[in-house]
Amino acid sequence: MTEKILLVEDNDMLQEILSARLSMKGFDVQIASNGLEAVEFAESFRPDVILMDMSLPFLSGWEATIEIRSKIATANIPIIALTAHAMITDREKGLDAGCNLYMTKPVDFAKLLTHIHDLITERKIEK
Repeated sequence: MTEKILLVEDNDMLQEILSARLSMKGFDVQIASNGLEAVEFAESFRPDVILMDMSLPFLSGWEATIEIRSKIATANIPIIALTAHAMITDREKGLDAGCNLYMTKPVDFAKLLTHIHDLITERKIEK
C-alpha cells in the first residue's frame, strides 16, 4: 500500500519541489495551501504523515496542528513542522502544539525522508 503524505505549504514553488520529490519516492501526495485546508484534508485524505508549514493563511500551522490533534480521527497522525521559524521558542511552540518533529527550511530532504519513514514505521507498530 502506498503511504500518503499531506503537504501543507502555501509557497507554490516549494509545493512543486517537495511534492515532485516525494512522489518520485513513491508517496501519494495531497497538497493543502492553508491551515483550513490542512484540517479538512487531514480528515478526508487520512494521510500517514503531515508535513506542516507554520506560516499559513487563514489558520496558522500551529493552529491547524492543534485542531488536527483535537479530532479523534486525526489525533494520531504524525506531523512534521517544516518552517523558516528557527528560534528555539518557535520549535517549542510547534512541539507544544502537537508536532512530532520540527525541521527548519531549507529542508534536508534525505533527513526528511528518514523522519517520514521512521514515523510511518512507529505508527504501524502502534496499530
